[in-house]
Amino acid sequence: MTQLPKLPTSLVGSHSQPDWLIDREKLASRFPPRTRAKELWRVAPEWLEQAWDDATIIALAEQEAAGIDIVTDGEMRRESYSNRFATALEGVDVDNHGTALDRSGEPVPVPRVVGPISRKHPVQVRDVEFMRAHTDRVIKITVPGPFTMAQQAQDDHYGDPEALALGYAAAVNEEIKDLFAAGADIVQLDEPYMQARADKAREYGLKALTRALDGVPGTTAIHICFGYAALIHERPEGYSFLPELADSAIDQISIETAQSDLDCSILETLPEKTIILGVLDLSTHAIDAPELVAARIRRALEHTPAEKLVIAPDCGLKYLPRDIASAKLKAMVEGTRIVRQELA
Repeated sequence: MTQLPKLPTSLVGSHSQPDWLIDREKLASRFPPRTRAKELWRVAPEWLEQAWDDATIIALAEQEAAGIDIVTDGEMRRESYSNRFATALEGVDVDNHGTALDRSGEPVPVPRVVGPISRKHPVQVRDVEFMRAHTDRVIKITVPGPFTMAQQAQDDHYGDPEALALGYAAAVNEEIKDLFAAGADIVQLDEPYMQARADKAREYGLKALTRALDGVPGTTAIHICFGYAALIHERPEGYSFLPELADSAIDQISIETAQSDLDCSILETLPEKTIILGVLDLSTHAIDAPELVAARIRRALEHTPAEKLVIAPDCGLKYLPRDIASAKLKAMVEGTRIVRQELA
């Protein structure tokens, strides 16, 4: 892996998709899709692959222009963070959807599990290969976590939520290993439902995470969040599930601190983990001042060393206009530079 500076900067996962690629009004008017939502794309199916490639090149260029150290593909090929992978698996009926409650408590269409979950083929390997061919920076790719996918499915096969989560975990494990083999430097699991459904996460979510990481050779991360700020406006005062990850095999943990004004003393419960520190408030289009970003970083430094911090937005940038997303990233980089100079 390329040598990173102190307090390296990163995206959590998604960047803002171009208006010519996706219908942003339709995207923002609904919950994140759990099944395929091809009607969101503004490009004809025969040109989509080319459009996704072009959008990925743009996303990489915008991150590099902002000064981001650890880049992602911006999740340009996805209608949501989870549905592209979750609907590509064996054992899922993609034509006849099921129903499950979203984290907001509303029923939404979800994949219907009708047989054993397994991976038909690598899903995101080409994404990593394409990214690796177009940047020399450290690259991260994200995969939906097994616990969250199990919560976003209707189980008509296993009859046991733990068995369902472990089935997803085996498929995720295979994918992670192939992503590292394809050139990924960091693979991140997105597990927002560990926060939303903490009791079930304690019951069997950690077991699924352990299975997903079994024998994985590279640096892994996990993102636990309060939900997209554009869709879920109220934030709890703290995490209902976080210290439980202290003994897990995960290397990095992505958390929100900006919008929630999180009490960063909770970082002291994760002394062995690198923290991907959320310092951009995504609930507003206002550009976070670099000095405010710096203050948010200093607040965390009271509880964890600089060597254990990666600086990032609170969550994905998917729902922000592109110009706002890029301006926020530049402010994040500038705020990080202020603290680097202080540390030097």
